[in-house]
Amino acid sequence: MTDIEKKLQTTSYPGRGILLGRSADAGKAVIAYFIMGRSANSRNRIFVEDGEGIRTQAFDPAKMEDPSLIIYAPVRVLGSTTIVTNGDQTDTIFDGMEKGLTFEQSLRCRTFEPDGPNFTPRISGIVDVKDGAMSYSISILKSACGDPESVLRYTFDYENPKKGEGRFISTYQGDGNPLPSFEGEPFRTAFDESFTADIDTFTSRIWNALDNDNKVSLFTRFIDCSTGACESRIVNKNV
Repeated sequence: MTDIEKKLQTTSYPGRGILLGRSADAGKAVIAYFIMGRSANSRNRIFVEDGEGIRTQAFDPAKMEDPSLIIYAPVRVLGSTTIVTNGDQTDTIFDGMEKGLTFEQSLRCRTFEPDGPNFTPRISGIVDVKDGAMSYSISILKSACGDPESVLRYTFDYENPKKGEGRFISTYQGDGNPLPSFEGEPFRTAFDESFTADIDTFTSRIWNALDNDNKVSLFTRFIDCSTGACESRIVNKNV
């Protein structure tokens, strides 16, 4: 079981990360998504509300160099399903599932990002809360050891997840050149009573664990498993 705070504290550059799970009291679905940046262009961003979801936008539009790959809607909601990703595949999943495709089928037309030599993985997650039940899934689309001709696709499904547990996936394993892509199954993490007691505590602990130089923005959401009611927070380094 991974201590998510220690994991983040000891990884200077995980890139972008998705954390999904169930609160210690079993009553809430837990979502966290953060972005980090090393370049001035990547750091020149904030999260803003966009309907039931969020989108990224330039903090200082005059300093925006290239909007591709960094301006997108990380979170959208389709009925009882919340979609969270690190790129414009959010829209791909939304459109596919709206047409009746599964999460996995919707992503068949996508691959990793075209940013060689890193070939950043596309990480995505969905959380479904309906009639008191919850489940979630996580996907990663990545190159085979940096080979742009080979695509690896992994989907992990968590049906009726255990209370007090979550799963974490990030684009990178740490800093480097090129950046090393995430490997293996999403890390199993523990949510104790204090960690998920309220969304403000959860948000501050995740935010404070991220590297201060590289962190850019954080989004968190708690969804009540009984009512579907949502509570969300946004933290931006640029204010």
